Amino acid sequence: MKPILWLLLLISTVGSAQKSKKAALKADKLVVTALQSHVQFLADDKLEGRRTGSAGEKLAYEYISKKFEEAGLAPKGNNGSFIQALDVREGKEIHPATQLSLNRTKLNLNSDYFPFAFSPNARLESSASMALPEAESAWFWDLKETLETNKNNPHFDLEDAIIKKVNMVAAKGAAALLVYNSSGIKDSLKFDPKSKTEKTRIPVLYISPDIKNKYLQDELSYVDLKLEVSIGDKKRTGHNVIGYIDNGVPNTVIVGAHYDHLGYGEDHNSLFTGATPQIHNGADDNASGTAALIELARQLKRSKLKNNNYLFIAFSGEELGLYGSKYYTENPTIDFTKANYMINMDMIGRLNDSTHGLTIGGYGTSPVWGQELSADNKLLKIKFDSSGTGPSDHTSFYRKEIPVLFFFTGAHSDYHKPSDDADKINYNGQLLLLKYIYGVIEKTNDNGKLAFTKTREPQAMGRRSFSVSMGIMPDYTYSGTGVRADGISEGKPAEKAGLKTGDVILQIGEYKIADVQAYMQTLGKFKKGDATKVTVKRGAGELVFDIVF
Repeated sequence: MKPILWLLLLISTVGSAQKSKKAALKADKLVVTALQSHVQFLADDKLEGRRTGSAGEKLAYEYISKKFEEAGLAPKGNNGSFIQALDVREGKEIHPATQLSLNRTKLNLNSDYFPFAFSPNARLESSASMALPEAESAWFWDLKETLETNKNNPHFDLEDAIIKKVNMVAAKGAAALLVYNSSGIKDSLKFDPKSKTEKTRIPVLYISPDIKNKYLQDELSYVDLKLEVSIGDKKRTGHNVIGYIDNGVPNTVIVGAHYDHLGYGEDHNSLFTGATPQIHNGADDNASGTAALIELARQLKRSKLKNNNYLFIAFSGEELGLYGSKYYTENPTIDFTKANYMINMDMIGRLNDSTHGLTIGGYGTSPVWGQELSADNKLLKIKFDSSGTGPSDHTSFYRKEIPVLFFFTGAHSDYHKPSDDADKINYNGQLLLLKYIYGVIEKTNDNGKLAFTKTREPQAMGRRSFSVSMGIMPDYTYSGTGVRADGISEGKPAEKAGLKTGDVILQIGEYKIADVQAYMQTLGKFKKGDATKVTVKRGAGELVFDIVF
C-alpha cells in the first residue's frame, strides 16, 4: 500500500472512531437528561409523594403511560389500556348507617359511643336494664373492677378481656353488649381500623361516661335502646402501569420497578420524626427505578434483541406490602408459563462515586446468572446475593418460580424521609447501571428460557430480631384474621411441622395471632428449642401441628 493511501486510511479510521465516540457521548448525555427529567417529574412536590390511590399517584401513572406510549409499547393492562387497577385494603371503617339511640335520643358517633372493630354488623331494638339483664336484649358491663384488678398486671390485655366477656354473655342470651368505664383508670379504647381480630357473636359498643350518667343513672330502670352496627372494609385503588413489546417469540422478559411512595407518611411507614407531616418525594425510592424502566423500554424497543418479548411494569402499592406485584402475579396479562425471568430495579439512584457499590439479588435463582454475571467489573463493585426474596417486588415473581434479579445501590440516611429528593440522585451512576442491566438482557438474548432454582430465604426481620423463626414468608396483603403463609422455607420449623403455603396461622401456643404484628410479638416469646402447637386454617378447616423452634 502506498504511504499516502495508508495515511488517508489511518486518518479516516481515527476520524470515524472519534465520530463514534462523540455520538456515544451524545447518546449518553441524552439518556442522562431523560433520566433526570423523569425523576424530577415523579419526585416533584405536586405529586405529593405518589401515595397509592392518591391524586399524586394518578399524575404519576398518567406520565408513565404517556412515556410507554411514546416509546412504542403496546398497552398490556386491562381493557386495552396501560393500567391495571387493584384494590388496596386499608382496614375497616364505620359506615354512616351505624347508630345508637337511648330513649329515642340519637347519640353522636365517636364522642358519645363507638362500635368495636370486631363487632359484627347487626340491628337491635329492645328495652334494657343494667341490673336486670334479659335474653335477646342488650347487656351492660362496667370495666371498673377489671381495670382496678389488673392495674399492675403488665400482661393484661383489655381487648382480650372484653372479648371473653362478650363470649360469656352471648352464651347466656345477650343480644348485644354495651361497655362503659366508671373508674378513674384511663382505658384508651377506640375504634381500631387496623384490627384483624375475629368478629364476636354479638355487637359490642362503648358508651362514654357522660352518656352512662345521663341515661343510665338508675340501674334498675329500663331504657329503650335502638342500635345498628355497620362496619366494612376501607379500600383505595392502586394502579399498575403495564407496557409490552411483542417480538412474536415464545418467551417474555419482565422488567419492573415500583413507582409509589409514602405521600405525607399517612400509612405510618415513614422514618421522619418531625411533628408536621411533610411530602416524601421518594426520588431514589423509587423514582430512580421508574425512570430507568422508562428508558430501558425505549432502548429495547429500538434494539436488535428480538429473541424475547418484553413486559414493563411500574408497580403500585409496593410500600404497603408488595400489593401491585403480588396482584399482577395473581392476575397476569400474559401467559405466565412463557415468562422467562424478571428484573427488578428499586433504589438505583445513589451509586456512590467512591465505592461504586451495587448489590444484585436473586443471583441463585437460575444457574444462568452464575454463568453470565461476574463480580469482576472495572466500573462497579458488585456484591451478589443469592436469595430470590427480599423487601421488593421481585419476591412476588420468585414465588411463582420465575428467575429474578434485583438491582439496588444501597441504603442511605434519606430512606423513607422527606429529604429523598431529586437533587441527590447520581444520574451518571444511574446511566452506568442502566447500561449494565441492558448488558444482562443482551447476554441472555440467545439463552432461551432460563431454568429456575430455589434459593435460601433470609429470616424476615422487623425493627427487632428474634431468636426463633418459623420459616414462613407472611402475606402482607392478606386481609383476614391471622397470618397467611405466602411461602414456606425449606428445612425450617414450619416445613418440618407440616405447614404449607396458603395456611393461615391463627394461634401459636397460647397466643392468638390476629395479624403480622401479633405474629412478630409472639415469636419474641419463644427461644430456640422450645416446642409448642400451631393452629392453622387450611381451606375451610382448622389443623393443629406440633412445632419445635
